Amino acid sequence: MKTKGSLVVLGSINADHILNLEHFPTPGETVTGQEYQVAFGGKGANQAVAAGRSGADIAFIACVGGDDTGSRVCKQLVCDKIDTSPISTIKEAATGVALIFVNGAGENVIGIHAGANGALTPELVAKQQQKIADASALLMQLESPLESVLAAAKIAHQHQTKVVLNPAPACELSDELLELVDMITPNETEAEKLTGIRVENDEDAACAAQVLHNKGIETVIITLGSRGVWLSEQGKGQRIAGFKVKAVDTIAAGDTFNGALVTALLEDKPINEAIRFAHAAAAIAVTRKGAQPSVPWRHEIDEFLQQQG
Repeated sequence: MKTKGSLVVLGSINADHILNLEHFPTPGETVTGQEYQVAFGGKGANQAVAAGRSGADIAFIACVGGDDTGSRVCKQLVCDKIDTSPISTIKEAATGVALIFVNGAGENVIGIHAGANGALTPELVAKQQQKIADASALLMQLESPLESVLAAAKIAHQHQTKVVLNPAPACELSDELLELVDMITPNETEAEKLTGIRVENDEDAACAAQVLHNKGIETVIITLGSRGVWLSEQGKGQRIAGFKVKAVDTIAAGDTFNGALVTALLEDKPINEAIRFAHAAAAIAVTRKGAQPSVPWRHEIDEFLQQQG
């Protein structure tokens, strides 16, 4: 199934080095891991893959290094139904790297070296102006330079392309950028960073959402982990529960949610139904290890939803 509107994702590409541990090491402690793997990741690429496998008509603006990893990533993205023509190769740089520890509860801690991701300049974004202008939606995160995220948001806003921002990793953002955003999808930590409100319950989520509405954002979706999400549209909010599954690895769960969510919205699904579709995609992802290896295909999501009734 192809989406009615096209999607552009702007974001990062990383090679993930993942080590599974019983517990995270404390400072000065050495912990022996049980399993090590290298897989493709990066928030931008993960969300692009989630959208591509969900059925989106998608192009991906990103940078890879002039190394073997970069060329292998691009080949894989093509297999995931993604238009890779907007991906630039930065010959003098290495493809981005993420070092990831996963504990016995499936939680993760991550350190990132941006590498070629840092070379995604506003000038490179400007070269893809037509892609953004022609798209129905632009989905971005914050592992790319902020000035480039802002440049892309300005182009999208000028051409009535819907701007969806997943503000991860958490950082402070200018009102200039936030005013250009149509939909924002922070987790609790990111919502607190943007609003100053610690999100511990639905009331907190509603207050945080209102702060973001006051900055000009029409739709706020705060992801709450196992509790689902808080959806607020123009100040009217509700919590939408997720699906209960046994998590083995939460890497890329949020990215999977975002890619699937935007895909469903571009198919003109009502937002509650789109969130349920995204919840299903994320639920499948946390039962599998790795970032992109965990992202489900459309038929798997549909089968999961049929089983849930």
